[in-house]
Amino acid sequence: MDMMRIFRSGARVLLPVCLLLLSCPPAASAAQEAAATATIPPGSPRLTPVVRAVQIAAPAVVNITSTSVIDAGPRYMSPLEQFFGPGFQPYGGMPPSRRQKRVSLGSGVIVDGSRGYVLTNAHVISGGGEVTVNLLDGREFPAIVRGADPDFDIAVLEIQGPHDLPSLRPATAADLLPGETVIAIGNPFGFNHTVTTGVVSALGRSIRSESGLFTDLIQTDAAINPGNSGGPLLDLEGRLVGINTAVHAKGEGIGFAIPIHKALRVMDNLMDHGKRAPLWLGLHVENLDQRMAQALGLREVRGLLVAEVYARTPAAAAGLEPGDVIESINGVVLDDRGDYLNLLRNQLPGEQLRLVVQRAGGRQELRLAPVEFDDSTARRIMESRWGFTLQSSGGRLVVASVQPNGPANFLRRGDVLAGIGGKALRSQEELLQAFRQLRLASQILLQVERGGRLYYARLLP
Repeated sequence: MDMMRIFRSGARVLLPVCLLLLSCPPAASAAQEAAATATIPPGSPRLTPVVRAVQIAAPAVVNITSTSVIDAGPRYMSPLEQFFGPGFQPYGGMPPSRRQKRVSLGSGVIVDGSRGYVLTNAHVISGGGEVTVNLLDGREFPAIVRGADPDFDIAVLEIQGPHDLPSLRPATAADLLPGETVIAIGNPFGFNHTVTTGVVSALGRSIRSESGLFTDLIQTDAAINPGNSGGPLLDLEGRLVGINTAVHAKGEGIGFAIPIHKALRVMDNLMDHGKRAPLWLGLHVENLDQRMAQALGLREVRGLLVAEVYARTPAAAAGLEPGDVIESINGVVLDDRGDYLNLLRNQLPGEQLRLVVQRAGGRQELRLAPVEFDDSTARRIMESRWGFTLQSSGGRLVVASVQPNGPANFLRRGDVLAGIGGKALRSQEELLQAFRQLRLASQILLQVERGGRLYYARLLP
């Protein structure tokens, strides 16, 4: 699949700290809308299904403002400052501030009014700082981030205020049809509670972006613009069917939303555990090159070669074997091992994956579900593939043993593993997380401390 340029629909603005943020005109209050609706006869054709759905859903839609102060970097210094020092101003004046306020605008939807839980996109609140939510009736409350998962672009907020708020009823997982009318409500370009309509263009879409690979998305032609991020996609019954997340940068009327059943499962995982457990299929795969493709009788250099299948894993149960070539997963053609890992990061335990596999010149389809890549399994495979073991000592990771002929035979007992892949290491948990992310890499940069000095070494597993 061609690389697609995707931009997230969260609007970001930089403002000097000393300036006031000018808000858009306030949205009509719920009382005003109710009064306007009351003047319309019950049988009026103006009360269309779209209007009724918006009346049901709008009170549970919130506008989100995430504010943080950043350093704008070096600035020009006047001759007086160059002589007397940075910040000098004659007559007691205040030096110009280089700090700026970054404001990220987005949308969200209340999914649990009794606890004040709001679903939105992770990229809407990724800058940190203060988070504020605004309701349709004009109320404004601070909120805290209860969890975020960038791999799914989902974040959960908790409103710090009354927990008797309106919320939306989710649709069921398989209750959406291509061609049916859907409605988006959000905060595009700061215009509060903007309503747009369209249809479900397709289901199960996959897109690539600079952030990774996102799968199983709803495609819609309902207008989604910067500021719509995190807002709801609704059906004509006012039910929540998705969380709006992205638009195609080069195409009008091409937007995407995360199915609500997937968003709610990510939310539950974040609320229960604070993070989502990594998944795997039980495979070690290699990138294909021209020579390998010719040896396997392939017409194109496409897909991944199965190098190893671990026992008692989904891959083993599905019948995958070393020498198989995985062409695609859920319709996404795999160009390299990065695609494979990115796709797994965007899955949930128990969800069936559809693999198209080439074996001995034939093509077949296999179905299997990923499982949690637990710590004990990750440690066992890491020690086998990387060829060393570590133990914690005084907040550092010390080499306990090294395989004599293994890929890490340059290490010695007592060495300290200070970093891996450019990141500092302080715990066994961080080490295992690094292994899960780098287990398919062809080479890994290690930072090793020996005799009080730091060295860099390449591990070629």
